[in-house]
Amino acid sequence: MLNLFKQQDWNCQGGSRRNFLMQVGSLAGLGISLDRAMQVEAASKTSNELNCILIWTRGGTSHIDSIDPKPDAIADVRGEFKTISTAVPGIQFTEYMPQFAKKLGSFSVLRNLNPRNGSHSTADAIMMSGKPFNQTITYPCFGSAISKEKGKRNSLPPFIQLGSNVDRLKRAGLGGYLGIEYNPFEVPGDPNSKTFKVRDVTPPGGLPLSRFEKRRQALNLLDTLPRKDKKNAGALEATDQFYRNAFEVISSPQTKKAFDLSQEKAELRDAYGRHTFGQSCLLARRLVESGARFVTVSDGGWDTHGSNFKTLRSKLPPVDQGMTALIEDLKDRGLLANTLVVWMTDFGRTSVINANSGRDHSSTASYICMSGIGTPGGAVIGQTDAKAERVVGKEYYAHDVAATIYSKLGISLDTFHIAPDGRPIRLCDGHPIPELMG
Repeated sequence: MLNLFKQQDWNCQGGSRRNFLMQVGSLAGLGISLDRAMQVEAASKTSNELNCILIWTRGGTSHIDSIDPKPDAIADVRGEFKTISTAVPGIQFTEYMPQFAKKLGSFSVLRNLNPRNGSHSTADAIMMSGKPFNQTITYPCFGSAISKEKGKRNSLPPFIQLGSNVDRLKRAGLGGYLGIEYNPFEVPGDPNSKTFKVRDVTPPGGLPLSRFEKRRQALNLLDTLPRKDKKNAGALEATDQFYRNAFEVISSPQTKKAFDLSQEKAELRDAYGRHTFGQSCLLARRLVESGARFVTVSDGGWDTHGSNFKTLRSKLPPVDQGMTALIEDLKDRGLLANTLVVWMTDFGRTSVINANSGRDHSSTASYICMSGIGTPGGAVIGQTDAKAERVVGKEYYAHDVAATIYSKLGISLDTFHIAPDGRPIRLCDGHPIPELMG
């Protein structure tokens, strides 16, 4: 990481106390006092304890049929769902979001998000990085950037993705120019299954760890070979690091314990919901509690061009149950103060119901829900027009969501990285959303 604004963002975790004090002394001419430097050092240490759980519902979850209904619109816009009151007077959700309605005081809803894109793979890349899509370079997603900036806490991967529901066509959700070692550790299985096993954590076919140790030794031997070409050497080094991380995950009892949902009480598992989404949220909590920094819970099947209402009758209840249980569980454990929970999707859906009883892509209106790390409870920010087609008044964009996430997780918006071609690239171009900062 290259930070071109050192006076604004200090990272003293990697150096000694003596080096830190020497840095303070060297900056005395810039008017930075020891007291201020100590405050920044303390903030840096605090930020090292911050986590994020990203709920990603792939396909474009309908805002008008969940958290931004239009009960006064005509039937062809309003749709089939009834609305219910929430804990905040004057705010309504649809009938399939009863827990969200009841517990709105624990999170915020942003209704004035303009996604600016209605193409699945491109929208995934934009929303998961906060950067405009670029054919020539892949920008890192949030989890990869956090992994790069904060590193590992222990043997657990810093960035884990539960489920395989991220569109990779335009390379969304990956490390991008940071390198493959910052890609997520992907767990494709179903945590709700009795036979759930984590790929790369449980060796396939009962293969003993001693065999993996021999392979690790072989990898170390390969490391002694000369790397003549500098470009190829860099690629080999990134690949080596990727496999070293895999070996460490495979052999770690701590990792196996973190993934073991059988250690949770049956009552708590029931509260999350005995379905893939609910148990994935519970597993995400276990992972951040055990040392992961960023966990993505991915859920597919939200591209409702046909049978929109039939699909949402089965898709919305697990999210309503699982995400609210996650927020309450984190709160009960004292973890919500340092864990950010964010629900986002590709984009919203159109107001007009098509001939297949579905809604199409909306590139002008979407939403996010957020809780934790000082996010105000019960805040409903912004609004869309009478048909939920466009934002009315102030609107926010993907790069503002990114700035909010990075700021809450202690990542300076002045952070730059060096791309493989030597160019410095700014991590984030947006501004934090004030209403979500608290």
